[in-house]
Amino acid sequence: MDKLVLASNNAGKLREFGALLATVDFEVLPQSRFNVPEAEEPHCTFIENAIAKARHAARFTGLPALADDSGLCVDALGGAPGVLSARYAGEPKSDARNNEKLIADLAGQSNRRAHYHCALVLVRHANDPQPVIAEGEWHGEIIDAPRGQNGFGYDPYFWLPDFACAVAELDAEKKNAVSHRGKALAALIAKLQSRAGR
Repeated sequence: MDKLVLASNNAGKLREFGALLATVDFEVLPQSRFNVPEAEEPHCTFIENAIAKARHAARFTGLPALADDSGLCVDALGGAPGVLSARYAGEPKSDARNNEKLIADLAGQSNRRAHYHCALVLVRHANDPQPVIAEGEWHGEIIDAPRGQNGFGYDPYFWLPDFACAVAELDAEKKNAVSHRGKALAALIAKLQSRAGR
């Protein structure tokens, strides 16, 4: 592979993937360059949605495609917002409204444990029978008041006890080194290297 299309239109994810993929040997192109429309995400699992997005981008571009489906899973909410993280408060998508709904839904809850989950899928072509799949998780808890100016989504409300700060207080380099997306990508690259060595 010398070119790879990234199946996302999310500006925050594109920035993160640009940094995370800077060390790989192929040119990573956003799907917007090919006018790929948003893919349907009808499934209830991150992996199924990531597979659908990767195949969709590969079908439109004729290139290998990498897709991520990720979100926030909150213990006290039975894993919600989960795959609906970007649209938790409905359409149009809004980080501010999603966060307001999350805090309202957790009112009175003592259990604030949560984790970010990322499923990454790489397909060589739209009908690839063996997509490369990798996952990563990042554990923390939800706080009521936002902290920090970095990141996107739920980052200002996602507290990391190990770092004594919210995700939005980390710089991009530190976040990428320890995040769910960073962990999933490291696992994906290891799988690719393993396949190449067969």
